[in-house]
Amino acid sequence: MDNVTVRQGESATLSLTPAYGTVTSSEDRCIEEPAQHASNPTVYHNSFERIPGGQEKCTVDNRVTRVAWLNRSTILYAGNDKWCLDPRVVLLTNTKTQYSIEIQNVDVYDEGPYTCSVQTDNHPKTSRVHLIVQVSPKIIEISSDISINEGSNISLTCIATGRPEPTVTWRHISPTAVGFMSEDEYLEIQGITRAQSGDYECSASNDVAAPVVRRVKVTVNYPPYISEAKSTGVAVGQKGTLQCEASAVPSAEFQWYKDDKRLVGGQKRVKVENRPFLSKLIFFNVSEHDYGNYTCVASNNLGHTNASITLFEEKTTVMTPWKAPGAVSEVNNGTSRRAGCIWLLPLLILHLLLKF
Repeated sequence: MDNVTVRQGESATLSLTPAYGTVTSSEDRCIEEPAQHASNPTVYHNSFERIPGGQEKCTVDNRVTRVAWLNRSTILYAGNDKWCLDPRVVLLTNTKTQYSIEIQNVDVYDEGPYTCSVQTDNHPKTSRVHLIVQVSPKIIEISSDISINEGSNISLTCIATGRPEPTVTWRHISPTAVGFMSEDEYLEIQGITRAQSGDYECSASNDVAAPVVRRVKVTVNYPPYISEAKSTGVAVGQKGTLQCEASAVPSAEFQWYKDDKRLVGGQKRVKVENRPFLSKLIFFNVSEHDYGNYTCVASNNLGHTNASITLFEEKTTVMTPWKAPGAVSEVNNGTSRRAGCIWLLPLLILHLLLKF
């Protein structure tokens, strides 16, 4: 028995194409013996092929008295008479040399053995083929998107059907992920971490058609941690900004404190500006009173954390005016002249005393 493979939704061609001559006594096939004196005989092989608008053929000769096509024990056609009620099964040819039917829009329940029964002058002979229906892979069940706390265990499911049975694989869609995480319908992750959050892709393939792909989004929740909190120096009268960055899922809420007093936005000289992962405390005109330690608090429903940030005074450097070399030289010359005058004064006094 030969096999014929056809994809679901197509039409099947089950073809028995023999050499020409008379029907043989083979128990398995409707074939004819080659003519003994034929010149350049063309020999055909017992073959089955799948083409659009395909047919089931059984080649006969003029010694055949009765022919029929059967599916298992059910008669589809006997001669020109249709015995089945399926509108997809139609008679194509009933001649002295060929008897063929067509099965349109093949489905999985059409799979199985088909028999061409031929009654000759001597005794009946049959030809059998087995129809195999291939079905593209289809994912019929997959886990929903999930949100879970860090450190918990998760199990993802992906159920697929198809003929032949598809191969199911799981992989993490991540720049750091390498290869498949699972080659099974189930993916188990113990003690999940925040680095394992993201999309997980289930792929089902069986070489009948392109693989079918579905994704599940996994969100890993964790408490905040402050990744950056840097102290800043600002001169009096200038604009200053303290910045606090925190990572968390769900996003953190920020609060600012100075000496246990909470700072809120909307004040005349101070503004609080919050984003999902960043908070800024902005001073529009820094005064001596603003200098000191500030506390940034980041929190979500899983916990909270804080960091201390300092706003300190940045001294302004006073620059000494630059003097040209000539000016320095003039000062030095003047000093030398004054020193010379002082040295000559005692001599002038002595000269006057001696004269009088």
